[in-house]
Formats: sequence, C-alpha cells, structure tokens
Amino acid sequence: MNARCRCQALRHTEGMVASNDELACQELVELVTDYLEGRLTPRERRRFEAHLAQCRGCRAYLEQMRRTIGALGTLTEESIEPAAKERLLGVFRDWKRHSV
Repeated sequence: MNARCRCQALRHTEGMVASNDELACQELVELVTDYLEGRLTPRERRRFEAHLAQCRGCRAYLEQMRRTIGALGTLTEESIEPAAKERLLGVFRDWKRHSV
C-alpha cells in the first residue's frame, strides 16, 4: 500500500470524508519544495497544511526533508564536479522516464 492509500484508509477509518479540495499524499510530495521555499499560493498552502494536520506519514516526510536540507546545507551547481553532475542528471532523467 502506498502513502496515498494509507492516508486515505486512515481518513476513512477515522470517519473523514475526502473532498475534491483535499491534497493527496503524492501531491504533497510534489509540492514540498515549494512549501519549504514559501512559493505556494495561499490556497495551496492551506491545502498543504490541512493535509499535514491529518497525515502522520506526510508530517514525517516533511520533517525528513527539513533535516536533509539542514544536513546538506547549500550546494551550488558550481561546487559539483562535472562528472558527478552528469551522473546525477542521468539518474534524474532515467527516473523521470520510468515514473511517467
């Protein structure tokens, strides 16, 4: 069962009804960077935070992202060796192709 299914199952067990305005776990994962950088619209931010209030898994994911960012600090493109940069870009390209 994926994160979205667990979250929806939890809502149904707790008697919560899903609405069209609710944010799914996968949507939250896609928006987490914009949330942390303050780039969500007010409506998106409300939906994001409403989801967090109901989903323990997504709260844990957000905290994990905050800790990862804190541990890594600021990494600039210039600080990455060209060979490493190409390997990373290759991995992301492959991931993107396989996730579509």
